Amino acid sequence: MSRHYPGKGNKAKSRRHRGYSDGDSLMAEERRQKILTHLQSEGRVIVGNLSEIFGVSQITIRKDLDTLQERGLVQRSHGGALPPSSSALFDPTLQEKHRQHAPEKQRIAAAAVKLVSVGSCVMLDSGTTTAAIAQELKKLSSLTVITNAINIATELNGTDFEVIVTGGTLRKNSFSMVGPIAEDVLKEMHADVLFLGVDGFDLEIGLTTPNLLEARVNRAMVASAKKVVAVCDATKFSRRSLSRIIPVSALHHVITDSSLPDSIAEALQSQGIEVTLV
Repeated sequence: MSRHYPGKGNKAKSRRHRGYSDGDSLMAEERRQKILTHLQSEGRVIVGNLSEIFGVSQITIRKDLDTLQERGLVQRSHGGALPPSSSALFDPTLQEKHRQHAPEKQRIAAAAVKLVSVGSCVMLDSGTTTAAIAQELKKLSSLTVITNAINIATELNGTDFEVIVTGGTLRKNSFSMVGPIAEDVLKEMHADVLFLGVDGFDLEIGLTTPNLLEARVNRAMVASAKKVVAVCDATKFSRRSLSRIIPVSALHHVITDSSLPDSIAEALQSQGIEVTLV
């Protein structure tokens, strides 16, 4: 039984506001210490953001992060760094994810399909929960489905659906298409509803994924959808991954399993986000 809860401007000024002086006046070691402070505060750092904060080139920031990694103080990642031994970089394969929390994913999928009406346009990102939704969608007819996931497109073969695949560069771990081609195609699309699977869901940070390119495609999907529905089991909550997709405030609805703590469900509802627990 499910439970439902209705529910760039002046960079120099920005640096001063954050308490940093101009990058050129910072000695390398002082800057690296401030990077560590920023990492401790935020849980992750991104090269581009640090470059703006300190007023130095991205090459300089990468050298700083490489030095800090050599000292065992950070864990380098594509586009940034994390605390040592962070789990935020963990990026399991689709096959590994498929074995995790399968009953919860099936219940989530069944609830998600109730939000879909015949003739509507549905967008599905990659992932095992969204793959389960694709299976459930086959019970309906006359849908248009937009996806960046090769396995989902294959799953829907043989239906009367119009299936649109974004194109792009294949990520073998997730069978998803990423990169500028996928992003450009999505700018031309419009969907009634997006079902978005995530690796991390933190009330403060937002929805996250281990891969920067995947996050960019997901953001393009959000921009192209009238309604954004996060679909994930409760273990994804209070967990952060490397790349933020969107803040929580960009969501309209969350579907997850009934082991979600009441405090999180109430916090989401207080922001006007509908919550369905299955």
